[in-house]
Formats: sequence, C-alpha cells, structure tokens
Amino acid sequence: MKNRYTLHDYLSVNRSNLREYRHVLLLLFWPTFGILFGLLERVYQPGYYYPVYSPLDDYIPFNELFVIPYVFWFVFLIGMHAYLFFEDVDTFRKMMKYIMITYGVTLVIYLLFPTCQLLRPTEFARDNLLTRFMAGFYVFDTNTNVCPSLHVVGSLAVVFASRNTPRFRTPGWQSFFIITGILICASTVFLKQHSIIDVFAAIPLCFMAYYLSYKPRRAGSKRFLKEM
Repeated sequence: MKNRYTLHDYLSVNRSNLREYRHVLLLLFWPTFGILFGLLERVYQPGYYYPVYSPLDDYIPFNELFVIPYVFWFVFLIGMHAYLFFEDVDTFRKMMKYIMITYGVTLVIYLLFPTCQLLRPTEFARDNLLTRFMAGFYVFDTNTNVCPSLHVVGSLAVVFASRNTPRFRTPGWQSFFIITGILICASTVFLKQHSIIDVFAAIPLCFMAYYLSYKPRRAGSKRFLKEM
C-alpha cells in the first residue's frame, strides 16, 4: 500500500527547514522602508521644514575627500548584511532588529518634525572629480529629512554588529570598523550633507536600539520579533 501524505504531513516535515530560513523575511523591511522614505522625500509636502543649524557647522569646512567614506557607507552596510546573512544568522537578526527600530523611529521623526539643512556650498573652491560628483549628488539628494542622520545610524549598525560577531572581535577588525564608522559620520558634516546636530541626535537613538536589540533579556520577558 502506497504511503499518502497530506499537506499537514508535508508542512510538519519541512517546518524545521522553514524556520531555519525565516530570517530571510527580515529583508522585506528594506523595500518597505525605501517606499516610505521615497514618499516622504518626493510626495509628502509639509507646510514647513525646520532648518537644522549649529554655530559649530561654520567651523567645519567642506572637504571633497570625504566623498570616499561617505560613498563607502553603502559597501559598509550592505557588506555586513551579506556576511551575517550567510555566516551569523543570530547577529543578523539582532542587527535587523536594530535597523527596524532606528529606521522606523527616524521615519516617524521625519513625518512629525520635518527638517532641512541650508549648509551646502553654492560653488566649490576646487574643480575635480570629487567636487563634480558632489554637485551631481546634491541635485539627486534633497536637503530635507536630515535629523537624525541615517548615515550615522547605519554606520553604528555595522559597528555594533561587528562587536557581536566572533570573527570581527579581534583588535584589528574592531579598529577597522570603529575608524571607518567615525570617518563615515565625519563625512556627513564635511560634505555639508548634515549639521553636526544631526550626528549628535542620532547617537542616543542608536544606543537605545542597541540595548533593545543586543542586550540579553531576563528569563520570562518577551522577545522582540521572536525567532525572526
């Protein structure tokens, strides 16, 4: 007599495999965030944007060399996602919790407290490949929704994740991640993409999300996005 399998039997057999790859669903956050951020940037038109400015901004000169760490941010963030996704799923889940908290809260702030910055130079002291790149980038990237800085939030996401990953806990790797994170944060103000206030505003949000995402919970407490 042939064995007959119901759908329930099939799902029961494969449930462990499905659970093993459930963290893939966390990646759905990124297109969701992209759509919502795009709506805020291109569609939503608040009555007023609050300019973000500190007198310290006047002492920070524009320096096109910081284009390099600013653009490297994309490699920094995507690279850590890719490594953790395949090599350290537990830390990947924790990093995504951090991302969801910080980027989600930032979207709400942008919606309720729309900000802008008026720091970009109208002309550059030097004409080279990097200044030409920034001129084009200024056209593409709006000067709105700047506080807190997503570049800072994303940089600290990578730094925190590296501290939770055995491979990257060596002094050499930690020096690389910390120095790179600092350079990326600095690039946001040296390229006049952000006020120094945007950097400082991001830091407490990042550490709050770090605590919620990485610190062990007491026994019996609810876990955020359990088993995701």
